[in-house]
Amino acid sequence: MTIEYPSQSWKDYELIDSGRGFKLERFGDFILSRPEPKALWDKSMSDQEWDRLTHTRFTPGAGFAKAGKEDSGTWDRLRKMPDQWWIQYGGGPRFSLRLGLTSFKHVGVFPEQAPNWEYIHRQTARIAEATGSRPKVLNLFAYTGGASLAARSAGADVTHLDSVRQVVTWAHENQDRSGLDGIRWVVEDAMKFARREERRGNRYQGIILDPPAYGHGPDGERWKLDECLYEMMKSVSRILEPKDSFLVLNLYSNGFSALLGETVVRQAFGLESSEGLESGELALRDRFGKNLPLSIFVRLER
Repeated sequence: MTIEYPSQSWKDYELIDSGRGFKLERFGDFILSRPEPKALWDKSMSDQEWDRLTHTRFTPGAGFAKAGKEDSGTWDRLRKMPDQWWIQYGGGPRFSLRLGLTSFKHVGVFPEQAPNWEYIHRQTARIAEATGSRPKVLNLFAYTGGASLAARSAGADVTHLDSVRQVVTWAHENQDRSGLDGIRWVVEDAMKFARREERRGNRYQGIILDPPAYGHGPDGERWKLDECLYEMMKSVSRILEPKDSFLVLNLYSNGFSALLGETVVRQAFGLESSEGLESGELALRDRFGKNLPLSIFVRLER
């Protein structure tokens, strides 16, 4: 198992400090304080120092940590800043991301995903060189599209799928601002789409999944990670090309480990060994050397 962090060459993001259930982050020119349940330790800086640096602080609402309202709350501005702004990702792939202060704590990007973006970019380029063609990449539960942009910037034909139309529109803005085009946008339930692609005989050289713990499709389809993940992975196994292909599975659920994720993939794909598989954690490191683990990943290279 490996632990991976965003590259220090990414100048538009930094985890400044973490502790007592919060994280202090810089996104471009603005510094945000947000709840982070995994930050179980003490802050390295004083509350006064946090307040001095912070542009806006997320205050959890009455429903915070309750089902359906896990991340609800409000932003309290301590210094002047806009509701929306742009940052640049400048690792292997290069693209723009619009950030915004949503009522659910999120801002439109999960910075710890940067190592996955780098992997997706490398694998897409590898397959394009090996096959002499444009790899087809499917991004399920695709959110605002960092992974889609990473694949597209390496020359892939990308299908970007999410069940929330507003999020797909957000991802489209990111594509346009990045000077890219040609991504196929789909508002659909991920399980339905994967099963339909299987019936149609469609195959992909790259498949990316970042499923939530709970969710709903555009027509009310129910998603619960514990109940649906294995069936989803079996469907994915039948639409991923057996050669010159890759898979990225990312999981945020606290009850999941890298070993569990790897076992799910092995069983769903019928793999007799772990050859071509890697798994680990994605984490952020603050200025004081404290490591904040945020998700686990499983990758399959063929």
